[in-house]
Amino acid sequence: MNLKDAVRTIPDYPKRGVMFRDITTLLGDARAFRRAVDELVQPWAGTKIDKVAGMEARGFILGGAVAHQLSAGFVPIRKKGKLPHAKVSIAYSLEYGLDEMEMHEDAVAKGERVILVDDLIATGGTAEGAVKLLRRLGADIVAACFVIDLPELGGADRLRALDVPVRTLIAFDGH
Repeated sequence: MNLKDAVRTIPDYPKRGVMFRDITTLLGDARAFRRAVDELVQPWAGTKIDKVAGMEARGFILGGAVAHQLSAGFVPIRKKGKLPHAKVSIAYSLEYGLDEMEMHEDAVAKGERVILVDDLIATGGTAEGAVKLLRRLGADIVAACFVIDLPELGGADRLRALDVPVRTLIAFDGH
């Protein structure tokens, strides 16, 4: 099974010239979903991972499954204004501006080994913000894992420049 075949491509979404990589088709295919989770988990099977952090929203789906497989806790990293308890936040850059994300201030303890998970890495702005937020709480980021990489946009290299190992399962040309 080729995971690329399970990803739907939608041309000109959300704007003209963009090829949107839609993983809902992968998530809906039991074999593809299981394989993606197994491949994301594989390098850390049998090692001590304390938490898996997933970025809203598809990172919640994948991160929850990865956390379950690793017997780790799950930490949601949310858009601003979505968490009810004391939180820490960070502004991060998007392709066309800034946004903010946050997590509960007690979600990660100093020194906990954390894997960051999301569906796709493009420019890396969101993932970089998540890395900085986790490190602010003292997390030891073991790796950042993504199903899809858009290597031409440089996001994976941006994380590697922060000394975060990056694991991706498939890559698509363009953006």
